[in-house]
Formats: sequence, structure tokens, C-alpha cells
Amino acid sequence: MHSDQAFIRSRIQSIDMMRGLVMLIMLLDHVRERFFYHLQVSDPMDLDITSTSLFFSRFAAHLCAPVFVFLTGLSAWLYANPANGPVRSARSFLIKRGLFLIALEWIVLPFAWMGSYETVWLQVIWAIGLSMVVLALVSQWPKAMLALLGFGIVFGHNLLTPINFQPDEWGYTLWTILHDRNYLISSGAIKIKASYPVLPWIGVIILGYLAGPLYSKAMSAEHRGALLLQLGASCLVLFVLLRGFNIYGETLDWQLYPDLVTTLMSILNLTKYPPSLNFLLVTLGLMLLLLLALEKQKGKWTQILVNFGSAPMFFYILHLYVLLVLHWILVTLFGPNQGDRFGMEHMGWIWLTSVLLATALYYPTKQFSLYKKRSQQAWIRYL
Repeated sequence: MHSDQAFIRSRIQSIDMMRGLVMLIMLLDHVRERFFYHLQVSDPMDLDITSTSLFFSRFAAHLCAPVFVFLTGLSAWLYANPANGPVRSARSFLIKRGLFLIALEWIVLPFAWMGSYETVWLQVIWAIGLSMVVLALVSQWPKAMLALLGFGIVFGHNLLTPINFQPDEWGYTLWTILHDRNYLISSGAIKIKASYPVLPWIGVIILGYLAGPLYSKAMSAEHRGALLLQLGASCLVLFVLLRGFNIYGETLDWQLYPDLVTTLMSILNLTKYPPSLNFLLVTLGLMLLLLLALEKQKGKWTQILVNFGSAPMFFYILHLYVLLVLHWILVTLFGPNQGDRFGMEHMGWIWLTSVLLATALYYPTKQFSLYKKRSQQAWIRYL
């Protein structure tokens, strides 16, 4: 029994480690958005103007949203199927937390991004929240139906790219929320933009939920490792085939350049809004292989990742407001040097700032994680 409990703790830690890793990558991307905004990247990126360091920093950040959404679905399955308790419904769990995340995106986070409430940006937290609500509605479906829906969305949504609506047409609002990145309200005191079309993310959260049995008590470490390797490798092989021959799953074909690095950048230059099939294949494939690798890791640094990954929402809100205040301080001390903003001149400074902020934010995140584990207050667990 003791070994079973140790095994359960070990495998859950690998999930927190995965979250912690992508949260640190997310920190890098948000430092870039705060202090490198004068060289903001497009989607996909313009290879004629982006640097190699900027491109691969941004590409690393592509991991974040797929990992967050997939692991949210997986965690919902773990909630519904506790290792030491009876099976229970995840519906209430998903609805409450989903609505909580949607409220955060509408109320708490807009000011953190822009320092004002002029525009409400419906981003990844909104997408996760809405996907959780949808998963709550379908989580009791038979596995075959869930698989058909999840895989159908992930593999088929690129076929919907030609469909679009004008703002004055019926269906524009729903389609903007589901598939097209655009403004829901483009004028007035408060503008609202759906930055993360949610349809593909609904597919990803369903696939995460279906992957939950990989972490069931009945699954041995060896069998899970073999499945993670097979699934991850299959995603990457399929990506190489579809992307390599420009067959399907991406709106922008890659091009051959005189040098290998730029050609590789062209291949990896994928659409995130909404995430293309190729985008999801490469990111989820890497995530599955990383989950396999992290489960085998031990040492002090692994506990650092666990501490970051066990308080994700706390860290998310904290780091955004720290970045906002830091930008205000630098503008006050040195004045704006990029239009009305303070910006850094090289990606090296972005990397250094990210490392310093990760170090500074580790202790409060760790302390909150410990407090969350000890607290009996239900709302604390939402963070």
C-alpha cells in the first residue's frame, strides 16, 4: 500500500512539473509581450522581420496553451476517478471552475494586461473556462462519442477556415467565439475581443479527458511510459508527414530558404489563433514526450517545477500584475523609449529579466502552494 501511494504521488508530480515548466516558458513570453512589444510578432510570424532568437522564444511559448488545456481535461478525469475513492461526476467541478475562470478573464485580467479596462481581451483563461463548461456537458457521454467529437474537432476544424462572417451578419458573434479571432464589440467605452477562438481547444480538453486513464491506479509506469512514447512519437511523425508535404492542417505552406535555420523556422511557423492541426500535433506530441521524461526525473529542480505547477492561477495573476507594475516603474524612472512604452533592445534582456522574475516569484508561489494544501477553504483551490 505504501508503495502504491508513493507511486501515485510520483506520477501526479510529473503533471505538476509539466505545468511548472510551461508556466516558466509562459513567463518568458509575457515578459516579451511587456518589454518587446515594439517588435510584436504576427500569427504566423513574418520571417522577413523576426530574429532567430525571437522566433524560437515565441515557438517555445506555443507549448503553453495546449499543455494547459490538455492537462485541464486530464485533471478533470483524475477528479472524477480518484485513486482512493469511488468514481464521481466531474460536471459540478468543471462548471464551477470554468465559470470562475471566465469571470477572472472578464474582471481581473484585463487591467493586468493593459493597465486599463478599455478592452477586454478574451484569452487563454477564457478559452480554458469555456472549454471546461463544454466538457462538463459532454463528460458523461460514451467514450466512443467523446473520442469522435474530440478527434473530429482537432483534425477537422481546419476545413472550416474558409467560413467567415461580417460583423453585421447573423452568426458573427458565435463564429468569432468559436473560430475567428475578432472583436465582439469594436467601439464604445469598453471593447471586447475574442483572442482565443475556443472550438479547437474544446477538442483538446476532450482529448485530455480521454487521456486520463493513462494516470489511473491500474496503469503501470512501464505501460504508461510506452503509451506516452507511442502517442507522442505518432503526433510528431504525423506532423512531419502533413507539414513536410504541405498536405493539410496549416493555412500557410512552408518555403525552402537558402539556409537550414530559416527553412526550419518556416516549417515551424504555425497558426495559433485558432490553433491549426499541425500546431496541435507538434505541441501535444512534445508535451507527451516531456511527460514521459519528467516522470523519470528526480532532484531539487524537479520540486521547483512542482511548486510552480501546483499554484498555476496564483502565479498567472501574480506575474501579470508584477510585469504591469515593473513597466510603470521603468517608465517613471527612465521614461518611454518605444513610443509610449518602455522596451528592451534585445531578446537577451528579455531572457535575463525572465530568469530574475522567476527567481523573485518562486518563494511567494511556493508559499501559496503550501498554504493551498493546508487550507480548508474551497475557493483557495480554484487558484
